Amino acid sequence: MSPLGGVRVLDLTNVLAGPYCSYQLMLLGADVVKIEVPGQGDLARQLGPEPELNQARLGASFLAQNAGKKSVELDLKTPEGRAAFEEMIGEADVLLENFRAGVLARLGFGWDRLRELNPRLVYCAISGFGQHGPMSQAPAYDQIIQGLSGMMSVTGTPETAPVRVGFPVCDTIGGLTAALHITAALAGRESTGRGVFLDVSMLEAAIASMGWTVSNYLVSGIAPAPMGDQNATAAPSGTFLAADGPLNIAANRQEQFETLCGLLDRPDLLTDARFAEREARKRHRQELNHELNAALGRRSAGEWEQLLNAVGVPAARIVTVPQALELEQLAHRGFFTELPFPDGTERVLRLSGSGVLYDGEPLRPSDPPPLLGEHTHEPLWKAAS
Repeated sequence: MSPLGGVRVLDLTNVLAGPYCSYQLMLLGADVVKIEVPGQGDLARQLGPEPELNQARLGASFLAQNAGKKSVELDLKTPEGRAAFEEMIGEADVLLENFRAGVLARLGFGWDRLRELNPRLVYCAISGFGQHGPMSQAPAYDQIIQGLSGMMSVTGTPETAPVRVGFPVCDTIGGLTAALHITAALAGRESTGRGVFLDVSMLEAAIASMGWTVSNYLVSGIAPAPMGDQNATAAPSGTFLAADGPLNIAANRQEQFETLCGLLDRPDLLTDARFAEREARKRHRQELNHELNAALGRRSAGEWEQLLNAVGVPAARIVTVPQALELEQLAHRGFFTELPFPDGTERVLRLSGSGVLYDGEPLRPSDPPPLLGEHTHEPLWKAAS
């Protein structure tokens, strides 16, 4: 249940990409210590929808990504802080930061110095554009990366694009990319005995994640266009209208389309030249969707979801975030963990997991997120480590 048990992580990161990365490492069993600026801490401590929590340095954005970690206040701009940090580096396995490129080096901890202090250290720097290059010093937030990656240009309809994806997807992708390569570097260290410097570019990670949107252009020279709620690779595949609201259907294969037409009592669509084969359906997508919506209006989205899935046509209602979080499937797999609030109140903190079961069991944080500096005067690492 602890694949990274005994791994010691020093986390200098703020807000989301870095803390999301170290949260994944913590769920895998790593011992994560957040190094926070005295009196201020992670900026996410002040971010969230509840002003009272933000003022208490326990903003919802911080609580969501920092359970199971320790917090140590340390000022790297002072000689005492730098000396203490050097000692920590000597005992760490991983150092994670998401400063602008070169900031840690200017504080006296470039890769050469870090490697000198600990030759086995895995040093991971997450930045908007990487540690070198013409854009390396440009500031970057999730929305900036969404725009520069081309992601926003293909989100929305031809009339509404560019549109921002509704959650910080580039921060999340950057954090996952970093976590993947940290675990790979730790595995590689077992054979080489040496650490490595990981230079994670959020821009490159975002573009790498965009799949066919990018590869269709790289391979075939076909530039993508925004298509709203429709899937460019197949038809009918996208959002449709049931009697009580929207419904996603992905009848991507010929046999799925034929099954769909049979279930809707529209066998005539199969012999219509506009819809008979895959490429024709893509060219006449709007006309096909019009015909399908007329038939789908006879039942609710929930009814169609059950009927279509039962015959092998992927379909599902479109729900709100609160509705998604109450899906029985998530509860069945133990996706959420409930912890006490770090301020000692009776309020319960509900947190997401990793989405992976280890031998049938979910990975969970054992402790709530730390108060700012809560562990400054305690032993740095777990005794079991």
